[in-house]
Amino acid sequence: MSSQWLFSVDDLRNTPTALERSLEDEMYDRARGIEFLFRLGGSIGLHIPGIFTAATWFHRFFMRYSMEDYHRQDVAASCIFLATKTEECGRKLRDVARVYCAKVANTNVRDVPEAGQRIDDAAHAILQTEEVLLEALCFDFVVDSPHADLVDLFEAQESDPTIEDYAWSIAHDSYRTPLCVLYPPKVIASACYILAQHIADGPHSLSLEARTSLSPPSASLPTPPTHKPASPDRTRFAIEFFGLSQEELVCVRDSLTILLEFYRFQDAQHLVDHLGKLASVVSPVVSALPFSLYRLPNAANATLNEAQIHHPTAELDVNGRTPDSTRGGSTPAKALSHATAEDRTAEEQRQTDS
Repeated sequence: MSSQWLFSVDDLRNTPTALERSLEDEMYDRARGIEFLFRLGGSIGLHIPGIFTAATWFHRFFMRYSMEDYHRQDVAASCIFLATKTEECGRKLRDVARVYCAKVANTNVRDVPEAGQRIDDAAHAILQTEEVLLEALCFDFVVDSPHADLVDLFEAQESDPTIEDYAWSIAHDSYRTPLCVLYPPKVIASACYILAQHIADGPHSLSLEARTSLSPPSASLPTPPTHKPASPDRTRFAIEFFGLSQEELVCVRDSLTILLEFYRFQDAQHLVDHLGKLASVVSPVVSALPFSLYRLPNAANATLNEAQIHHPTAELDVNGRTPDSTRGGSTPAKALSHATAEDRTAEEQRQTDS
């Protein structure tokens, strides 16, 4: 990924939007915009990698333009429309505009007329915003996804469906945060995998602090001596697979902190069910983050009863919740959050084609 698309966390305090209102409000509206983008992309049949590409463009756009000047829904729709062209999944502008109108009104697309002033206005807004989007992106459409790195990670070891499902879903949710413009895909993929491992290992799981230790414990000589090789530390499999440096390990810790802040924010607002496992995970103690991205009330530290939790993000339901009424955005709909074989096949094919 070009360095022009990787920003420091401090840069989030100086975005055009953050200069006009609080950082927490911007993060809230970004999550709402991604919620809208996911739903729009899913409804028009854009494939999963294309939706991730559009989501990345959305975050890149708002690093350079203000939400006070460009509405998140217009930008989301323009990102989706552009992705249908660059990802070879072409859709007519008026068809995208019609679905856009349906999502804004929280109604079925069949209830929206195929022609009329509403459709014309929506199509015009999408085209106008697309012109600014192209300028913001510098016509650089290349996007790398952490999902591609997760596929490599999954294939390099014996399959563990539970960890894979969790990691895949958490990677989906990462787009609701600005991680894609802060860290390289392999760092995000490592954070998603490590968090998935921690949840899958149960109540006595090794902490995230220990899993991402900057100085892993050295192996001691066994007693009595043996010539058998030491067993690999599965908790550090992602770190060793990607050969992460000390600096990149710090970025993994920061990624985990941001993800967990986002989940705690959702849980504290009672936005979705089944977040207790994620919201109650303790963040790594050592983190370079100088401030929080989300406004976390004291209630954010409360832990749900274990009986309420069956699965993290992949089970969450967003039916009946509009983007504008969802404080901070909800977790992706099942069509996007399940780690299906079709999703992974699409990502693997994309890697092969490239």
